[in-house]
Formats: sequence, C-alpha cells, structure tokens
Amino acid sequence: MPKRVDHEERRRQIAAAVRRIAADRGLEAVSLNEVAAEAGISKGFVQHYFASRDDMLRYAATTLRGGVEERIATAGEPGVRDLLVALLPLDDAARNDALVANAFLVRALKDPEIAGHFRTGHGQLRDAVAAMLAAARDNGALVSTVDPPAEAVSLLALVSGLGDAVLLGYQTGEEAIALIDLHLSRITATRRKAR
Repeated sequence: MPKRVDHEERRRQIAAAVRRIAADRGLEAVSLNEVAAEAGISKGFVQHYFASRDDMLRYAATTLRGGVEERIATAGEPGVRDLLVALLPLDDAARNDALVANAFLVRALKDPEIAGHFRTGHGQLRDAVAAMLAAARDNGALVSTVDPPAEAVSLLALVSGLGDAVLLGYQTGEEAIALIDLHLSRITATRRKAR
C-alpha cells in the first residue's frame, strides 16, 4: 500500500523553515535553496509544493498568527490585559514571532495578498479586543464612556509600538507591561470612582 502523504503538513514544514530564516536573517535571506537546507529537504521537494518564492512567502504569511494564538490559548480565558501582554515579544518564541511579522509587514507593503492577510488578522484581533472591552464596560469594570472599537484600535496601536520598542531594546518587557497597565487604569471604572 502506498504511503499516505499529508501535503498540508509538508507545506507547514516548509513555512516553518521560512519563518526561522526570516527571524534569523530577514526575508531577504529566504530562497528556495535556503529553505530546503533549513527544512532538511531537497530544493525539488520545495518546488513540488511552491512554484515560486512568492508563492512560498504568501503561504508562509498565512501561518504567522500561530504563535500568538498559542500564547493567548495558554492564558486560558484571557482578559484584555492578558491578550495585550501576549502580543509583546517577552520571550524567545514571541520575539521570533515579532521579528518574522515585522519582516512580512515590509513585504506586505508591496504584496496585496500578504497585506490582505495582515488586514484580516488585525481585524479579527481588533474585534476580539473590542468585544472584551464591551463586555467589561457592560459589567461595570470600565468607565461607561469607553468606545470599545476605538479603544481597541488605540490599545493595539500602543502594543504594536511597545513591541517594536522591546525588540529594539529601548523599553524592557516590564516597562511595556507597566505602560499597558497605565493605559488600562485610565479606563477602569474603579479608578475613576476613587477620584
């Protein structure tokens, strides 16, 4: 009986090699030869699954959210703060994910398909944060004037900037978390009532 091949698993294996190279050396270093060597397979094997470097990069872009989703899932039923902290590059795995995402972000500026993946992912994240904020506001945990969709955009922009600051070393992870806490304290109902 012929061996069953999981083609999607093979594509994910190649995408993981792309991400490792991108984290270490940037997308400029990603080539069919380099990916084959990193994955421990032949160049022909890579070409069997991807007709071109662009196809390979576009597929790899669809796999970028896995690490973030994993960190959020391990937090159990995360609150807004937990979700925001999970987006920061606070350990080696999260740092690699952030480096890869930044490499693909530059690529997305010229590749509409990759840009579409970023827009979709950001939209889903924004909607999730907005829903959490709306629930917290409705439960009285946030000030009643909080606009969940606008606040979600603001918080994600804050975390994006803080993530880059941590990557570049001009903010520590602890400082970034403290700034998230400061921002959240400004919209927390208990703080406002105390004034």
